Amino acid sequence: MYQVATIREEEHEKLKKTLTNEDGNNLIHLAENFNHYKVWLVGEDLTESEQSLTSKGTLFIPLSQFPPQQKRKDCFYQTTPARLAPKSFGNLHSCENWLPRRVMSASRVAGIVHTLEGWNTNECGDQIFDIDKVWEATLLHGFRPLPTLRN
Repeated sequence: MYQVATIREEEHEKLKKTLTNEDGNNLIHLAENFNHYKVWLVGEDLTESEQSLTSKGTLFIPLSQFPPQQKRKDCFYQTTPARLAPKSFGNLHSCENWLPRRVMSASRVAGIVHTLEGWNTNECGDQIFDIDKVWEATLLHGFRPLPTLRN
């Protein structure tokens, strides 16, 4: 079983409203013992003081389009949601200035895969794609996961 902890009360309340009772039981509001958690899912608004609450070796995984500022040299920072472009893509150098060469943001990859697969819908609203189907299609078209980066 996994637990998800939030450090901001307003985020905790907002998330709790979107979850079933069963899933909501795995969501906790964290007021102390921040260094117990080694993986943090964060937005671009992650502050330096919030980063200082974590222990050495913490992995920060951004959920937003833009990465948080990297303030800890003893922690790991994943890039924003992104994928390595297929080697078959020519004349691709960079799409966003915060991502390494030949890396595309997940939203751009999603648009390309949707087109290649002929999917005529999006994931806004009530329809959610089967994540396994999307993952397999992404791999099929040559997009690869990124390695974890150290600051």
